[in-house]
Amino acid sequence: MVATDLDGTIVLPDGSVSPRTVQAFRQCRAAGVDVVLVTGRPPRWLAEVSRATGLWGLAVCANGAVVYDVGAEAVVDVHPVPVDVIAAAVGRLREALGGADVALETTEGFLLEPGYRTRWDTGVTPVDRAPLATLLAADPVVLKVLVRAEHSTSDAMLAVAREVLDGLVQATHSNAADCLLELSAAGVSKARTLATLAASRGIDAADVVAFGDMPNDVEMLRWAGTGYAMTGGHPEAVAAADHAAPSVLEDGVAQVVEGLLAARAQLPGS
Repeated sequence: MVATDLDGTIVLPDGSVSPRTVQAFRQCRAAGVDVVLVTGRPPRWLAEVSRATGLWGLAVCANGAVVYDVGAEAVVDVHPVPVDVIAAAVGRLREALGGADVALETTEGFLLEPGYRTRWDTGVTPVDRAPLATLLAADPVVLKVLVRAEHSTSDAMLAVAREVLDGLVQATHSNAADCLLELSAAGVSKARTLATLAASRGIDAADVVAFGDMPNDVEMLRWAGTGYAMTGGHPEAVAAADHAAPSVLEDGVAQVVEGLLAARAQLPGS
């Protein structure tokens, strides 16, 4: 199995996926190798990448909170953050960070506090805005909590979260250039959900090659039999990986996959 992150790994800065990467994935499928998209993106942001890559099967979304059938547009499995845990975790973070605004990725849509400033099109119209207590009162199925502190950075926020949350939720981020923290249910990660998906297909961790570039990829890179961090990726991802792949701008995933498939073809009996 090839398990790959999207943004900064196979998705280029302009949002496209290179023809070389698409061809490498076709070669994987022809060789009987599964390719699974594993991303922090919510399900609604998968169709564009699936159209580009031709990968319409199961994907791991929202940092492991969801297994999503892209072709059927259906949630197959979900690991939500309990509402009471959200209130407690956000309270600790607001105090420690000196203020922050919150948004919720849910199975029904994207919910925001009035002060939360988006950086890109949410893909949801209309977008509901209300204080967190009001948003939580409806008992939504929350896939991921987004905490934004405009006066901070993602790395600084993650350091604070690791100090104050004490296992209450799983904290990570996917963009060091932002000021955004991503919270999932305790124990939920790309690695955990990918491991379950791989096991359902009879694939051991030793037979998985994973690619990523950010802190939300760390557990996956460690779990996989072989983990590749993208050159130029976050230091935590680089430290967690077995190897470095060339950058996304150099079609790094495609380069590695091509080499692995070529080596596999040389094995006796292949």
